[in-house]
Amino acid sequence: MSKWEGIILQNYAESLSRLIQAETVSVRHQTDLSKFYRFHDILREMFPNLFQVCHFEDFHGSFLLHWKGSSNKSPILLMNHHDVVEANGNWRYPPFSGIIADGKIWGRGTLDTKSGLWGMLQAAEELVVSGYVPTRDTYFLSSCTEETDGSGADAISLELARRGIRFSMVLDEGGMILSEPITGAKGTYAMIGLGEKGQTNLKFVARSSGGHASTPDKNTPLVRLGRFMNAVERSHIFKADIHPAVCQMFRKLSITMAQPLKFLLNHPVFFKPLLCKALPSISAAAGAMVKTTIAFTMAQGSEGCNVLPQEAWLIGNMRFSHHQGRTASIEAVRQLACKYDIETIILDAGMDTTVTDYHSEAYQKVSSIVETVFPDVIPTPYLMTGASDSRFLSRICDNCIRFAPFKITHEQLNSVHGLDENLDISTLSSAVAFYKQIILDA
Repeated sequence: MSKWEGIILQNYAESLSRLIQAETVSVRHQTDLSKFYRFHDILREMFPNLFQVCHFEDFHGSFLLHWKGSSNKSPILLMNHHDVVEANGNWRYPPFSGIIADGKIWGRGTLDTKSGLWGMLQAAEELVVSGYVPTRDTYFLSSCTEETDGSGADAISLELARRGIRFSMVLDEGGMILSEPITGAKGTYAMIGLGEKGQTNLKFVARSSGGHASTPDKNTPLVRLGRFMNAVERSHIFKADIHPAVCQMFRKLSITMAQPLKFLLNHPVFFKPLLCKALPSISAAAGAMVKTTIAFTMAQGSEGCNVLPQEAWLIGNMRFSHHQGRTASIEAVRQLACKYDIETIILDAGMDTTVTDYHSEAYQKVSSIVETVFPDVIPTPYLMTGASDSRFLSRICDNCIRFAPFKITHEQLNSVHGLDENLDISTLSSAVAFYKQIILDA
């Protein structure tokens, strides 16, 4: 690295650090949006030329920037949210200090996803300064509600749909660049998300006449709920299948594997029955790729230690697969709950989302740019098991790509929503180069 490159990298690190220092924790039903508007002001100071050429719209703390292009070609949209989750626990460095130490930036949001927001805006700022005018209209979206209910991106996507705008490509947060993403795949892979599982929250309610705990009846509400949860874990109500995008992921991963796993994953369609059985036993993450999942996250019974509850309930967070879908997945668990005299209540409807074809021009373009900017990296499609704001943009775009161009370690990946979230500053320059090329190639 030259002295000049080192200076640029340090400036990049200090710039991102400033965003980390701005605490933007979001909570449900938040009414005081002042922290998010202060964050907008910081962005205006950091990227003055971009904000000067773009039209800015505020959506209750979320925002949309529109950079007018020179033609009527269909536009593109780059997005990353600026809200973060809380940062409890004992951190190595204060979570909103943005400390630069040990070659890393430390703090909440360094990975999820102020780094992506910084990278795409920094790339656009440098292009504006160089005199570049995009061929297509280019939009930048950042919400302050991604970590809660997604209402910001939801509202923006509905407004864009009302205006009749459709995008040729949307690029949001998602997979990153990781060495050995699964055991045995010895290469370094860019995990490019082509879709994500939908999600909904379900409430399961069991009722009785209550009574004194000294004379309990059989099958009280909590007992029925416990049996129901056990039945969900032991049953096969959710169908296992492997999406074509996941099949292609296996083929790519097999490139750096040893036999016999190399042969097995290079022929995922032929070995689909075996893989559908084996993956859930390998890891929870692998199992989540092939079927709908439900995680029980909250529960409540009686308020007294010696009182049988008249009503007990629990909450299940469901992530439904593309092949079974929302309606069929909910119906499958509802039928099982009925066997235990438990009512199923849908708390939020959720939404089915599309999957981008890995043969599409959008995916091929992103894959090609990855190979150019990161020549030692293998681009690989996959399906996200988590949720992102881009699910709302699937209303107005058939090609929603979920990828953040940062090289990370498994330890860093595990720090997302956890302790000591951090990012290597060495990966910042290549991230800016990636976003620049996305805009230029459009």
